[in-house]
Amino acid sequence: MRVIVFFDLPVETSEERRAYRAFRKFLLGEGFLMMQESVYSKLTLNATAAAAVMKTVKKNCPRKGLVQMLLVTEKQYNNIELLVGESESEVINTTDKLVVL
Repeated sequence: MRVIVFFDLPVETSEERRAYRAFRKFLLGEGFLMMQESVYSKLTLNATAAAAVMKTVKKNCPRKGLVQMLLVTEKQYNNIELLVGESESEVINTTDKLVVL
């Protein structure tokens, strides 16, 4: 399962910029990978682990702005279609049980 976090945080004052940086640093420290600007995802083993991750994100959420989370299965995540641009990830994205490098 994947937990996807979308956020739009204000960055007008120095306090808001500090909160933005702290939240982004928190996500990276928790193992989230940036999909695109203000969209981060994390792979979890199952729904129980995903619920724990979502609870942790809720606890560390900034007071101002908009933060949303979405839980999708790996099969749903693999159906993402790239429309414009290039994928710059070194992460192997497959549902196969065995990956030979």
